[in-house]
Amino acid sequence: MNKIRVGIIGCGRIAQRHAGHIAKLGELAAVCDVSIDKAQKLGEEYEIPFFSSVDQFLSFKDMDVVAVCSPNGLHAEHSIASLNSGFHVLCEKPMAINSMDCEEMIKTAEKRNKRLFIVKQNRFNPAIEAVKEKIDKGDLGNIYSIQLNCFWNRNFEYYKNSGWKGTAQLDGGTLFTQYSHFIDLLYWMIGDVEKTSAMIQNYAHDEVIEFEDTGVVSLKFKNGVLGTINYTVNAFAKNMEGSITIFGEKGTVKVGGQYLNKLEYQSFEGEEIGTLKEGNPANEYGEYQGSMSNHDRVYENLIAVLNGEGSIATNGLEGLKTVEIIEKIYKSANA
Repeated sequence: MNKIRVGIIGCGRIAQRHAGHIAKLGELAAVCDVSIDKAQKLGEEYEIPFFSSVDQFLSFKDMDVVAVCSPNGLHAEHSIASLNSGFHVLCEKPMAINSMDCEEMIKTAEKRNKRLFIVKQNRFNPAIEAVKEKIDKGDLGNIYSIQLNCFWNRNFEYYKNSGWKGTAQLDGGTLFTQYSHFIDLLYWMIGDVEKTSAMIQNYAHDEVIEFEDTGVVSLKFKNGVLGTINYTVNAFAKNMEGSITIFGEKGTVKVGGQYLNKLEYQSFEGEEIGTLKEGNPANEYGEYQGSMSNHDRVYENLIAVLNGEGSIATNGLEGLKTVEIIEKIYKSANA
């Protein structure tokens, strides 16, 4: 198996996670950030070239893949530039903050004959994998409804210390930055969404974010399944819950915990889900935590695909669908 060389655009907190896994599973080739201090710190840590100019970074040809870890609103620009420069791309979530940009990313990848991978690491949570297998085997029978709850804490410091989080232009909204992984799981498990109705409100972050901190959403999927999403970043002091509950003809199951990391309830007509393997911990970002840290699985898949030994776990079309669903939600909330 050929060793894959990966460069990173964006040297913020999630880039540290990428760098560690790249170094273990492949080879970290170069890094880039508009902040030369951030780029230099990460570059010197791994003894590799570092850049503050994307153009100069993309002129460094000793790479196979570019991992795009920049702010949400720059994902499309950086992905398209990387694809046009002859590199495969692994783009962090969300793929972009509008569907038109996603479509351009897909078109560019096809035009350049390059792979476009999207990070959706919650698909690799052991409990989620087990439930998905149950759905695919038909063990739940006809699915009636699904409920998604996302109750986290993101305080003033989280936004103030970022420089881009909380802005409409670079962040895009709470569903893009905090919960796009969860929206992806709705699509992955149930299918595409036909109709949405939503109400959103900013209760506690008026001074630091340009969009909602709370939302209530109802969904009708194209296959007739009904769904709800209740989300907030106002859980007091700490993250509370990230959960999905599915009601089916032959079973009911709930995956919960703070990060969709625990099988909390199951009742099936047939065989129940047995003992699950231990999952990875949540991503640690200093004063707060994010989704479960499954980036090792993401890179294992990327390496297998590029070596012709696997199929892509999350492609550009699936990334686009997540963005389209979020757009439908925000459109109905602002109607």
